[in-house]
Amino acid sequence: MTYILGISAYYHDSAAVIIDNGHIVAAAQEERFTRIKQDCRFPTNAVSYVLEEAGIDLDQVDQIAFYDKPYLKFERLLETYHAMIPKGLVSFWSAIPIWIREKLFMRQELNRSLNHFGTKIPPLYFPEHHLSHAASAFYPSPFDEAAILTIDGVGEWATTSLSHGKGRDIIVLRELHFPHSLGLLYATFTAYCGFRVNSGEYKLMGLAPYGRKGSERVRRWKELIYEHLIDLRSDGSMLMNQKYFEYATGLQMYNQKCWKQLFGIPPRKPETEIDQEYMDMALAIQEVTEEIVLRLAKTVIELTGCHNLVMAGGVALNCSVNGFLLKQKIFDNLWIQPAAGDAGGALGAALAIHHIVNGNERNIVAGKDQMQGAYWGPKFDSDDIIRMTKRYNAVYCTYNNHDELCNVVSDLIADGNVVGWFQGRMEFGPRALGNRSILGDPRNPDMQKRLNLKIKYREGFRPFAPSVLESEIKNYFDIDTISPYMLLVASVTNQLLNSLPEKYEELPLYERLYFQRSKLPAITHVDYSARIQSVNESTNPKYAQLLSAFQKRHGCPVLVNTSFNVRGEPIVCTPDDAYRCFMRTEMDYLVVENFLFNKKEQQTFKEKINRKETFTLD
Repeated sequence: MTYILGISAYYHDSAAVIIDNGHIVAAAQEERFTRIKQDCRFPTNAVSYVLEEAGIDLDQVDQIAFYDKPYLKFERLLETYHAMIPKGLVSFWSAIPIWIREKLFMRQELNRSLNHFGTKIPPLYFPEHHLSHAASAFYPSPFDEAAILTIDGVGEWATTSLSHGKGRDIIVLRELHFPHSLGLLYATFTAYCGFRVNSGEYKLMGLAPYGRKGSERVRRWKELIYEHLIDLRSDGSMLMNQKYFEYATGLQMYNQKCWKQLFGIPPRKPETEIDQEYMDMALAIQEVTEEIVLRLAKTVIELTGCHNLVMAGGVALNCSVNGFLLKQKIFDNLWIQPAAGDAGGALGAALAIHHIVNGNERNIVAGKDQMQGAYWGPKFDSDDIIRMTKRYNAVYCTYNNHDELCNVVSDLIADGNVVGWFQGRMEFGPRALGNRSILGDPRNPDMQKRLNLKIKYREGFRPFAPSVLESEIKNYFDIDTISPYMLLVASVTNQLLNSLPEKYEELPLYERLYFQRSKLPAITHVDYSARIQSVNESTNPKYAQLLSAFQKRHGCPVLVNTSFNVRGEPIVCTPDDAYRCFMRTEMDYLVVENFLFNKKEQQTFKEKINRKETFTLD
């Protein structure tokens, strides 16, 4: 056995992964353990978990891979500041001491952190950031050969890379370098529209469909982007006009005076009402992003001569872009790493060492990817759950038959209840894929509003994703492929759609939002789209069984699936996390493995305890 530990840390979304002879054993993000969203610290808890899951200690690990090269990143910082002197002096004096103290001597820092796990530190390797992304996309894919496209904010110097994967080898063909970055361009619009960079990009993507497609303002703003902000080339490469941006040397993303003069509106203040101008701005940058990614995809396919495309990097999590690419039919097959951001870099780094440094061949199973549903986190048994119930005096009933549990839960969902669903191993990556999920009935016209405002405590305009049985996907969505990782957007099929009222586009945001656009209103966005997760019984049998029960008993193989968390918190990891989230929200029921918790019974029991009365559950 050859164990390789992969680590990403110190920037955002720290994670740890362990592979055994090239096969994933365990993977998890640090945020799930510390409950600090996008925790950037050394992933102490994640490392501890993956070692425990592998049944080894650090002395038995053969190699450790860190997901980028800190010296190259430091070189980029110094050269950028030097090139723009005297601009950025304040940023320089705030950034450089942190680098010298914490990040520059990364090998020593990693050694110090790893000393907690053993006396012998295995050899450390530092593949480049975009190679880690490329490896995370190519090696777990079901393809022997693929064109590889990675796009994010920035690694060391690279912000976009076009590569060719064949067998065990990855050859980087072209790179776009900092400060020219599609990820940072999108992040700047995210900030200008009042959302937080590195976490609000999902919100900007969800806001874009409220923009008035084809309107004069959207058309004009796209022209302004092309004329003033970026110089886009036919191959998808671009130059960004740094007059308008401050992320390279400043403490914010944009030059406010220049942007206000260009677009005629000020930056939106966070948490304020969203006017139509910002919806149109979101749509404009979304369409520009789609055009850039399309050109890049065409270029990498042309360079490689390969029509299998794989993707990673933060921009690969833009499901609308991915759905747009799919419609263009420029490739035969598409596979996207579900942990496409920096967390997935830990996996890619480990796989790069296994295949490139160690020279190991791949073991490809036709039609199956190596992520196997991305369920690589912790799982918990009945003893863990019972201990949790004792800590919280929780009332529950248990089901020894999963069929019976699924029948009961499907009926509860059909009755309009919201159910927390906690099963098996936690997902790796930003999406809840049926093991740490909150579920609802997609046919319920009030479900989208209730989930946003009463359960998730987030902006009401944000859409929800459907989970659908893989065998039924084409009956409900206009898509000709599976979407197991909730990374593709497609339209709801025409037979499910309702007609729109006159001047629908001119209605205020929430009137458009709450109009019943389809027979599945809770998962149909304002542009008739949905971010789809297809569920296969071989990958997630328990979740597929619940969907099958809902179909058999209520005629619908689709459920609303959103991540089991509230705004500002990571997805739940443990039964304790799940129960606390359940009790703090207006969720109706909680399922943890075969334990069923009823909110009303929990509250009644606690009231009786407070009155010092006894209580038993039949």
